[in-house]
Order: sequence, then C-alpha cells, then structure tokens
Amino acid sequence: MEASPAPRAPLAMTRLGVMMFLEFFLWGSWMVPMGKYLTALFAGREDIGSIIGNAYGTGSLAAIIAPLLVGLVADRFLPGQVVLGVLHIVGAGLLYGVARATDPTTFYWTLLAAGLCFMPTLALVNSVSFDHLAEPQRQFPLVRVWGTIGWIVAGVTVGSLLPRMLAADALPAALTIMLRGDPSGNDVGRTNLPFLLAAATSLVLGLYSFTLPHSPPKGRGQQVSVARMLGLDAIGLLKSPAFAVFAIASFLVCIPLAVYYAKANEYISDMGIAGMVGLGSETVMTFGQMSEIGFMLLMPFFLARFGVKTMLIGGMAAWAARYALFAFGAGSAWMLILAVVLHGICYDFFFVTGQLYTDHVAPRELRASAQGLIALLTYGAGMYVGNLAFPKIAAGLTDATGAFPWRPFWLTFALMAVAVMVAFAVAFRDRVRLGAPARG
Repeated sequence: MEASPAPRAPLAMTRLGVMMFLEFFLWGSWMVPMGKYLTALFAGREDIGSIIGNAYGTGSLAAIIAPLLVGLVADRFLPGQVVLGVLHIVGAGLLYGVARATDPTTFYWTLLAAGLCFMPTLALVNSVSFDHLAEPQRQFPLVRVWGTIGWIVAGVTVGSLLPRMLAADALPAALTIMLRGDPSGNDVGRTNLPFLLAAATSLVLGLYSFTLPHSPPKGRGQQVSVARMLGLDAIGLLKSPAFAVFAIASFLVCIPLAVYYAKANEYISDMGIAGMVGLGSETVMTFGQMSEIGFMLLMPFFLARFGVKTMLIGGMAAWAARYALFAFGAGSAWMLILAVVLHGICYDFFFVTGQLYTDHVAPRELRASAQGLIALLTYGAGMYVGNLAFPKIAAGLTDATGAFPWRPFWLTFALMAVAVMVAFAVAFRDRVRLGAPARG
C-alpha cells in the first residue's frame, strides 16, 4: 500500500502551529490561576498552603513519570498523533473531574491523573513537529512560538475576557450552574471555570490530533532502557566538575523557582493589580511570556557576547531580583509588572542557556539522555521539593495575626536564589563558548 504523501511545508506548519497553540492554551488556562482557585475553594482551612503546594507538585511528579509513558508506549507501539489524541481525550475527562472536585484528596489525585495524561504530550508535540518539518532548526521555532502565543491568549481569556462575560451575565447557563469557588467580584481565576475551559480545549485538541500527519513509532523493535528514558545513563557526565556544578545548581535554584508558578498570580491579585492597571492578574502574568519571546530573539547576541557562565548567573540574578521586587512592590504597579516582565531573562537566560550548554558538552549519543537528566533535576525534582517546601516556610514566617507573610516569604526565596548564584559563580569553571564545536 502506498504511503500517504507528506503535507506541503506551509500546510504542515499551519497545522502544527494550531496543535502548539491549543497545547499551551490548555496548560496556561488552568496552571496560572490554580493557586487562587484553591485559596477560594478551600478558604479557611489551616492546611491551604500544603493543598496548593501539593497540587502544583503533581506537575513535577508527572514530569518525572512522563518519559516512561512516552518511551514505553509512544516510541514503541503507537503513532505519535494517536497517543497524543488518546491522552488529550482522557485528559479532558480528568480535567472536568478536577473542576467538579470539592475535597482536597479528590482534587489532588484527579489532578495527578490529569497531569500524567498531559505531561507526556509536551514531548509528543515536539516529536510530531520534528517528523513533519523539512528544516527543523529553522522551522521549529516558528511552530513553537504559537505555543507561547496560546499561553498568552489563555491568560487574556481568563484574566480579561471571561470576567467581562461573567460581569455581563453572558456565560452559558450550563457553565454558570457548574461554577465553584468564589465568582464574586467576577474574578474568574477564583472559580473552576479555567479547568472547565481546559477540559473543553483538551477534548478539541484530542480530536484534532487524529487529523495530524502520521508519525510512526520510532523505537519499535529496540531494547527498552528505563535508565535511558529518565536520562540516568547520562549520569557519567557528572564526572566533569563543571557539568556537575551546573547540574547541582540547576536542581537547587529550581527549589525557590517553584514558588513563582504557585504563588505569583495569587500575590499580584491580592495586591490589587486589577484595580491599578485595569487588567486581571492572569492577563498581567502573560507579560512574562511576551518578554520571553523578545529575549528569545536576542539570545544569539547575548550568548556570543557574554558566554554561558555569565548568562546562567544573569538568569539566577533575575530570579532573585524578581522576588525582591515582589517583596517591596506591594501597592506599586510598576514593581509588580517589572517582576513579571523579568520572566524573559529568568527563563531564557537560565533554562534555555542550560539546555544549549547541556547539548554542547554531552557526546552526541548522550545528548537526549543529558537533556532528560537536566529536566528530571529541574522540572521534576527541584520543582517538586520547592512545592513541598514553600508551605512549611510560609507557616514558619506567619505571625500571630495569621496574615500571609508576603514580604518575608519573597525575601526568603530571593536569598535562596542569591545563595545558589554565588555558589555557582565561585564553583563553575567552564569557559565554554557555545559557538565552539561541540564534542561528539
């Protein structure tokens, strides 16, 4: 039987761009406002900090397990677009279950199950894209940018569009009946509407995935290696002192980094950002992704001028500066917005530079495993420890009034980032330039 012809490049890029848009619209619609929603849903509970930390920790746990799901199933038995479709359709039902959950235990386990469906798709959308791009190095950034745009549109939808519809009583009656949380004040982020939106988007993306070009399994007939799937066969790279310092610093700095994703949106909302600038907190949070796009375009210039060590230190310094701005920015719109806009430096200078450095120093046959190892240390272990730690730190800083200790809270994590940055600056000795030839 004759194979179906590959789609033409412009058509393929358009279809893949739609896939990326929906993927990150889905993720951004619920991840940013979840902390606010949980605070409203479980208001008055003494363990609210742990509830929020555990909820965000599910993403890290799922990120650790996701490579196994992809490696054991998607790479060996089923076409990529089929696995993508099935995971998103099942995930849609689970996200709906999250939206309907009314107790912390049900919420946690349902969210973890939804995360186990979603996290593997982050690798799958990349894999499906690479299968159908003639020039991946040139074309993939043009496809991937639609993911960032999707995240931005999700923030604007949750932070500005849906609140206006809620205020105008323009939401469908079926949605209004299902609302949980605190819809007073028309702050959609304090309701379960973002999860309902995510569930609907997941269903649409699941169905759409079956229309994507065929992406055959790549690992059929190959020997299964759990160590390789988790990146553990790259542990030998830690014999290099420079890479070991980089890996340890990456893990440690992600502990304070986790709190941004869990608490920043709730914080700027509590500080009254909507009243200051006329935009919902979720919309303001998208300024970070806008900044990310701008700094991504400037990355080649910065890397050539400053080198890896300076870029990584700059990224860590930006995280410390952002938390300091949060600590002293109560009542100041420009300080809160600047803290969010620093995301371009925080993310691109640290995470993107780290990925490029890892790709440069790892031998060719270990590059995928090395990236998996760093992802395991950062998005997995580091973020997970951070999400478990911050509720305990907040509890230790809370005074007799019971009010959340925002200033000492942010300063504590700023100092953590500074400590890791200083240790890294002293211990990291690699003078590698990414323009130099890579090993292997």
